[in-house]
Amino acid sequence: MKKIGVFFGGRSAEHEVSVITGMQIIENIDKTKYEVVPIYVSKEGKWLTGSSLLDFKNYKDGKFKDTKEIILSPNYEDNNVYAHPEIVGLFGKKIIDKIDIALPAFHGMNGEDGTVQGIFELMDIPYVGCGVLGSSVGMDKVLMKDVYKANNLPIVDYTWFYRSKWLKDKELVINQVEKKLSYPMFVKPANLGSSIGITKAKDRDGLILAIEIAIKYDRKIIIEKAVENLREINCAVMGFDEEVITSLCEEPIGWEEILTFEDKYVKSNEKGGKVSGERRIIPADIDEEIRVEIEELAKKAFITIDGRGVSRIDFLLDQNNKVFINEINTLPGSIAFYLWEGKNYSFTKLIDELINIAIKVHKEKKDNIYSYEANLLNRTSFGSKIK
Repeated sequence: MKKIGVFFGGRSAEHEVSVITGMQIIENIDKTKYEVVPIYVSKEGKWLTGSSLLDFKNYKDGKFKDTKEIILSPNYEDNNVYAHPEIVGLFGKKIIDKIDIALPAFHGMNGEDGTVQGIFELMDIPYVGCGVLGSSVGMDKVLMKDVYKANNLPIVDYTWFYRSKWLKDKELVINQVEKKLSYPMFVKPANLGSSIGITKAKDRDGLILAIEIAIKYDRKIIIEKAVENLREINCAVMGFDEEVITSLCEEPIGWEEILTFEDKYVKSNEKGGKVSGERRIIPADIDEEIRVEIEELAKKAFITIDGRGVSRIDFLLDQNNKVFINEINTLPGSIAFYLWEGKNYSFTKLIDELINIAIKVHKEKKDNIYSYEANLLNRTSFGSKIK
């Protein structure tokens, strides 16, 4: 039986969304095939494990009876979980023997952005989802749009700046933004999801307010031309390399101008803790040619950033049925299970397939050569003068 480490929580504004995703994965994973090891990162950044982390109600009252503070070793092929050395001494103590596969369920910074994926790469452990580069590009909306623009994928007009530039000369920033874009605009933190910190600006006063909100969440701000009278259509992609498939398309409903954090999670989760279908139409009511276009663009968006596992790509559809890629979510909430149910993937089957993809990616990585014998050290006189 393979031991699966499910990682969730984290130092992120999307901490609670990650907990929900982690709990849903733990609830739905095939326990006849996998032994689940919950690894929870608190809002303070402490890494914890213990059986009480398997019970969702404990997160509501914050009472965990048996958790142990842990660390992961970055040593190659050391897939053990150790007690924190400050607790048990210099050399630590193994808490869990050899996690076979890591399944991250983080959202936002310090988890979805490639940081944790880098640890898994150093450990040489198979892990579900995008790699370091795909995760980081998918997280940074500016780099993501730069990459898509370079690959001729349709995106809305945008501009960006650093927080330091705003604090130094606000008038200059506003003038530059207004020169590049017309109102209305969307102002967003570049490295955040779940619609946190996003505001629509309809005039200069609104732009100033929106920027002041966004800079509280990130040092990098992106501003996009708003698509008026838009429909949002989302589609998930699963696979590795160019062997990818698409899910059904969805259309979120019951929102105005901005699909807020509350729209995405509070209203859709208030019944039973699972994402409800009541606030989304699946499959989306769109023309066949639009559906085909969106599915093909979703595949290209996924492949372009070297996507792995499952990602959800969010699209904007204007009143003339012109399609724009809004963003890619390399680690979508609830791993977008609701988009796959209509394609005969239960939540359990979806998790199983993602684990299989992780194993396939890891095996292919083993085909690479990681050393080159040149005897360079013995042929180099270090410190001597070269004539």
